[in-house]
Amino acid sequence: MSALKLCVLSSEILPYAKTGGLADVAGALLQNLRLLGHEVHGFMPLYAAVRARHPELQPVLGAQQIPLSIGGTEYRFSLQTASFPGTDIQMNFIDCPALYDRAPYTADPDEHRRFLLFTRATLEICRRLELKPDIFHCHDWHTALLPLYLKTLYSTNPLLAPARSVLTIHNIGYQGVVQSGAAADFGLDGAETLLDGEDLARGVINSLKTGIKFADRVTTVSPTYAREICDGPLGMGLQGALRARADDVAGILNGVDYREWDPRHDAHLTAHYGPQDLHGKRTNKELLIGGAGLDAVPERPLIGMVTRLAEQKGIDLLFDALPGLLQERDFGMAVLGSGDPQYVAFFEGLARRFPGRVAFRHGFEEPLAHLIEAGCDMFLMPSRYEPCGLNQMYSLRYGTIPIVRNTGGLADSVQHFDPGSGTGTGCVFNDYDAPAVRWAIGTALDWYAVPASWRQLMQNAMAEDFSWSRQTPKYDSLYRDVLGSGSSIA
Repeated sequence: MSALKLCVLSSEILPYAKTGGLADVAGALLQNLRLLGHEVHGFMPLYAAVRARHPELQPVLGAQQIPLSIGGTEYRFSLQTASFPGTDIQMNFIDCPALYDRAPYTADPDEHRRFLLFTRATLEICRRLELKPDIFHCHDWHTALLPLYLKTLYSTNPLLAPARSVLTIHNIGYQGVVQSGAAADFGLDGAETLLDGEDLARGVINSLKTGIKFADRVTTVSPTYAREICDGPLGMGLQGALRARADDVAGILNGVDYREWDPRHDAHLTAHYGPQDLHGKRTNKELLIGGAGLDAVPERPLIGMVTRLAEQKGIDLLFDALPGLLQERDFGMAVLGSGDPQYVAFFEGLARRFPGRVAFRHGFEEPLAHLIEAGCDMFLMPSRYEPCGLNQMYSLRYGTIPIVRNTGGLADSVQHFDPGSGTGTGCVFNDYDAPAVRWAIGTALDWYAVPASWRQLMQNAMAEDFSWSRQTPKYDSLYRDVLGSGSSIA
């Protein structure tokens, strides 16, 4: 099949900028689309930290100090480029110090302008450099206005008008809502009537809803999450917009970069192991226990968490579940995370109450995250909702049995273990309440107490394959379907 020309826009792309899983997915998708033979161009803002860390960036002649007006304010942006490490993928950085010489995300009043300029500038760069993409692949609300711009401001441009758009929703809780008084900032030149009338009547403009309406296809990061956001409260107010596009909404599970996350060659581990030789897992457990200051009892089951400390992650359920369980059952915990102060205080208090059995590290450390995956016996993810989740898939590869709630990508990647038949890969619970968490942890501890059964469970988990090479062809098929069917929005 012929190669496609793809422009992928994201507010963060690993290895340049990362605040969460979006960066991992965007970076991996770029590389794996290129491996399929496509011509791939990545676009992201040039934040101050990216500029400082990447002196290899080069300015592009003919794309410097380009004026762009947003709401009566004239900004100037430039294009700098580099090759994505180890590939021939062109990375394009929109350089506008007035908007990007700060952190990737802020609470500043011009936050919406930062990403409006990024989106408009990407289209202008494509026009000026005569880059004629087949597909613009937009990620989250930050780039969700691009489908509307294609169908309005650029609808008569011979280079860009034929292009199609795909919008991927990574977390529908972030929608880019601004006051309707900012309508002039969108620069729609009389096409403001295309914005959602009900929202305007309420005095707001919802960037993500606009993208859902005008994108040629909408995807999200797991099949179950796609159903959840269309049918229930997890749509967070956008259920109607999604149901109106039901035939154009698809869920594609994220992949895992096993070059980084595989205990057989993990660069952050000193002891490697695989499904046929698990000795290194015990060594990692001993290293984790020693480094975290836990009691030197390697036989004690150890449960890990690497998480944002936020309500979405189900931390509130643990307030009632964990103290009683720690009193009743003999297990330890190693937790790494940052976030809401109330959840930080909870884990700090739990570590004081159960010294030697609970270790909590506030913040994020990549080597420690890998050691927790490798050194723990189980990994806990009691999420209220989880669009995809990556740690449960990492855990499977490391033989660290995931204990997860039956939601989103957790439901799509973990199958409840049946000790009788020996099938399944983890412990899955349904209800969002503390008794369900207590049941799930207790069940996993009971399995752990039967060595032969536990080893079978570990082998099942480590045999799972969620590599990007299995997931990326689904995007390829979706792109070709979009191009074959033409635009579904007038």
